[in-house]
Amino acid sequence: MSHASISADRDAAHWLTPRNLLRVSVVVAVITIVLKMLAWWLTGSVGLLSDALESFVNLAGSMFALAMVTIAQRPADEDHPYGHYKAEYFSAGFEGLLVMGASVAIVWFSVDRLLHPQPLEQLDWGMGLSLLSTVLNGALAWVMFRSARTYRSLALEGDAKHLMTDVYTSVGVVVGLLLAELTGWVWVDAVVGLLVGLNIMWHGWQLVWRSSQGLMDVAMEPQQLQVMEAVLAQQVLAAKSETGASISFDGMHTRQAGERCFVDLHLHVPGEWSLFQAAHWREQAEAALMAAVPGLQARIELLPEGANTLYEKHADEGMPPAGAM
Repeated sequence: MSHASISADRDAAHWLTPRNLLRVSVVVAVITIVLKMLAWWLTGSVGLLSDALESFVNLAGSMFALAMVTIAQRPADEDHPYGHYKAEYFSAGFEGLLVMGASVAIVWFSVDRLLHPQPLEQLDWGMGLSLLSTVLNGALAWVMFRSARTYRSLALEGDAKHLMTDVYTSVGVVVGLLLAELTGWVWVDAVVGLLVGLNIMWHGWQLVWRSSQGLMDVAMEPQQLQVMEAVLAQQVLAAKSETGASISFDGMHTRQAGERCFVDLHLHVPGEWSLFQAAHWREQAEAALMAAVPGLQARIELLPEGANTLYEKHADEGMPPAGAM
């Protein structure tokens, strides 16, 4: 997604912020809990019970995600000079753990129902209520995914994926109920519940894994790196055209933290340049990078042409830098 399209999305739907959508998610979770628990009470279906249990997890996850997004938007302070953006990764990891916990409960109930099958009742009402909650979750998840891409919010994306897992669960449960009603095999309902539980466990693990990668300072996405490389190449050409001198960039290191991205790199300039002239090109390069990649914080270190930092010298020699273990 380009910078222009992201800006347009934010201007067109400024109210679709992560915090606002997570508030809506809390309300929708409460509504779906009521609908699904009623569907389970009417039918006695273990599949619908497993679906209702996951909605409780949706509610807890949405509330925790809302708290973490609120924390992530706090400004940088003395104790957190880089901001609080990584709080969103805790949200995604927490939701993943909740999903995995719910899957264990679903598998447990499904196995018990396989061993002790029970007849199902009032399936029409149960399936209707389940499908209504599915439509609500699906529509909200679609809006969340769009906003998550716009704001690069892992917490919002995690909640949207959780909702989509709930959608898949509900559809699978309804299919299982239809098969049970058509065939008379009540155990089909329990088998569907078991498969749903295992599928949810897999999605929960994926959320936990992705959040752990974010906490370990994962690099920026390849598409963003390509945009930055193109910007830096333009800066090199502009400097050559305006000054007749050659500048170069290297030593790029990037990381992501929620909706924020960070890049550190070196700008090599001719040794005879004044500090003022070198600082001008550094400022111009930083501004161009941050304009091309929304949410980016760029820091460029000035070096004379041909010089390297002490860390890079040790790295080139295959030796650890001073003080490293």
